[in-house]
Amino acid sequence: MQITDIKVRKLFDEGPMKAVVSVTFDGQLAVHDIKVIYAREKFFIVMPSRKNPDETYRDIVHPINAAFRSMLENEVIAAYHKEVELAAAQAENVPEDSALV
Repeated sequence: MQITDIKVRKLFDEGPMKAVVSVTFDGQLAVHDIKVIYAREKFFIVMPSRKNPDETYRDIVHPINAAFRSMLENEVIAAYHKEVELAAAQAENVPEDSALV
């Protein structure tokens, strides 16, 4: 299974959650709401989940083995860093008085 697209849907400046991402596999399956988290001095991903009646959470979808999880995590985090760099570059190119319009 190959990752064919990663879309960073939303970036966050505050708190441990840094982004919400959608990943497409083999151009045929999309998984939405993967979260990029920064905590304990490292980045990692959290898969989409739902809250159980007992207030715990259960993943809706998740990698089956460590090798695939590592590959998915590395690619999602790389896409996040690329999006942050792009956003910073765009912010530098915005004229100061354009925010007043």
